[in-house]
Amino acid sequence: MFRRALIATVFTFGSLGGLIGVASAATLHFEASLSGKAEVPAIASPATGEFLGTLDTVSKTLTYTLTFQGLTGPAAAAHFHGPAAAGANGGVAVAIGKDLNSPVTAKATLTDAQMAELEAGKWYVNVHTEANKGGEIRGQVMRTHEAAAAKPAMAKPAMAKPPMAKPATTPAAAPAAPAAAPMKK
Repeated sequence: MFRRALIATVFTFGSLGGLIGVASAATLHFEASLSGKAEVPAIASPATGEFLGTLDTVSKTLTYTLTFQGLTGPAAAAHFHGPAAAGANGGVAVAIGKDLNSPVTAKATLTDAQMAELEAGKWYVNVHTEANKGGEIRGQVMRTHEAAAAKPAMAKPAMAKPPMAKPATTPAAAPAAPAAAPMKK
């Protein structure tokens, strides 16, 4: 009987180990702030933009939103470029699209090599215009923590001291009954 229970336990934990491996897939968070100053060479543009994305490491899917405003003209194209560190140029890694309107929300399936470059901070996102064919705004895509990517509107300030707990009040107990007197013989 003990042997059967032991085998069942080993089988169950062995099966759960496989499930746990699948369930622990990582979702990585990324962001970038885009500006003309980040272009190589730098561009004098009032335009700005923001990239927020998540990477599912099991499906290899990058899901993202790209916003931009203030461009010198319509966004003619946008791409992810790499591998390249900040201050260096790289080739197109993944096309985002042509003739874009902000916001752009999309998905892309990456290769293992592209995932490694992205995780290493070797990708940048670039928005191109007719006036700036090489790119008008650019931002280096960097990994962030989930909480940072969520960007709460306003955090509550921490309290200097937690409030003191009030002592619990309980209803007054009824007076105890007098002890029974010993019986007289």
